[in-house]
Amino acid sequence: MDNKNFNKESLVNIANSLMVAGKGLIAMDESNPTCNKRFAQFGIPQTAELRRQYRDLIVTTPDLGKYISGAILYDETVRQRTNDGSSFIDKMVNAGIIPGIKADMGTVDLAGFPGEKITEGLDGLRDRLNEYAGLGLRFAKWRAVITIGNGIPTDTCIAANMQTLAQYAAFCQEAGMVPIVEPEVLMDGTHSISQCFEVTERVLTHLFNKLYKQRIDLEGILLKPNMVLAGVDSTEKNSVMDVADATVKCLLRCVPAEVPGIAFLSGGQSTELATEHLNAMHVKYGQRLPWALTFSFSRALQLPALEIWKGKDENRLAAQQALLYRAKCNSAARMGEYKEGLA
Repeated sequence: MDNKNFNKESLVNIANSLMVAGKGLIAMDESNPTCNKRFAQFGIPQTAELRRQYRDLIVTTPDLGKYISGAILYDETVRQRTNDGSSFIDKMVNAGIIPGIKADMGTVDLAGFPGEKITEGLDGLRDRLNEYAGLGLRFAKWRAVITIGNGIPTDTCIAANMQTLAQYAAFCQEAGMVPIVEPEVLMDGTHSISQCFEVTERVLTHLFNKLYKQRIDLEGILLKPNMVLAGVDSTEKNSVMDVADATVKCLLRCVPAEVPGIAFLSGGQSTELATEHLNAMHVKYGQRLPWALTFSFSRALQLPALEIWKGKDENRLAAQQALLYRAKCNSAARMGEYKEGLA
């Protein structure tokens, strides 16, 4: 690349800072409809102000920067301010947390392919990323979703989504932002762990082929994949180590060593199980992995705090303590030191 904003050293530094030992990312990039749906679960009014208050709760949690290296924000959030008048971005930077942004515009049906989705948002992306970079955001994230079902995913769906991810990554690196590429093979369905392995392998193989052809500098990206596990409605029961083994085996087959880090999505796993799976990977494989392996959880980090907060000021401190505890648990898992009931 020879564009004016591309600086390999800067991209590598940002990526490595996000993957620093003992830390991971918090994904607080829920779209307004998704955030509202989670609020509704706990009887919280679905208003812009309460969404701001909830995100204020997160970014002002004391000591969160001990365990969290980066936070993925949503467009609504990046221009908002905390209760004391600070910008969310400044508050995070001062806490040692690198701010990033969800860059995609969500999924729509893939025309001609029932049951499959394509992610939108490439139109105008260059300008949006340049604006975000000017606001102080240092990385972005784009999510593609792949469904396992009867006759799906098709190669067409996988290829279209991975091409879009590669184009997004090129725009990010051009703007001087680290792209997090998120090809999520959904947990929805009755599929087995072996089916998830096969589809995840296909998806990641397609992805890195497209990234290579798009001339993406792999040392300046991060991967945010699903773990390899059976569908949520499957009758198959897998142990924590089964999931750890399948996931690491799949990643070792597909992810080049020059990628600096992999940050898992939780994908609907329970809070504790997502942590246990990450921990098991580090216990068994530890320093033998060619890339850093950490977390980029949303629900698995936030849900206990949201359940406690319920939109009420008097619950704020307890909710922050619950959030910090989950961050601490996942930090321990990142080092293979997690134990249930961690003090």
